[in-house]
Amino acid sequence: MSVAEAGERIAAAARTLVGARFRLHGRDPALGLDCVGVAVAALRDGGVDVAVRDDYPLRTARWRAGDVPDGLVRCSGDRPGDVLLLRVAATQVHVAVRTVGGIVHADAGLRRVVERPGVPEWPIVAAWRVSEHG
Repeated sequence: MSVAEAGERIAAAARTLVGARFRLHGRDPALGLDCVGVAVAALRDGGVDVAVRDDYPLRTARWRAGDVPDGLVRCSGDRPGDVLLLRVAATQVHVAVRTVGGIVHADAGLRRVVERPGVPEWPIVAAWRVSEHG
């Protein structure tokens, strides 16, 4: 499977999560997801196995944007299925999955997973996609 095909599968998997409830540190769509949970579920449902720790620092400046999850590579974040790390505040980052028409992410304010059309309203700090070899 090509990188583009893998990305399309991941984006499609992310779109199936729209409507799932928000839950901090949530990893099960039936129980709720946070932003990292959305990315993990989309990657797994798209055929990429990832391991993510639960003590990730989304509310601090300690996030190391240079870190690359296993099986993924750094990218520009412009293709469906890319995982985006977004700067939503001076000391807060957020994770979303790029789709053809926008992004899928867990919206804590709306208490559910949503698809937001268009370009992300927040700056992209880092982005990753499936590796050709992953």
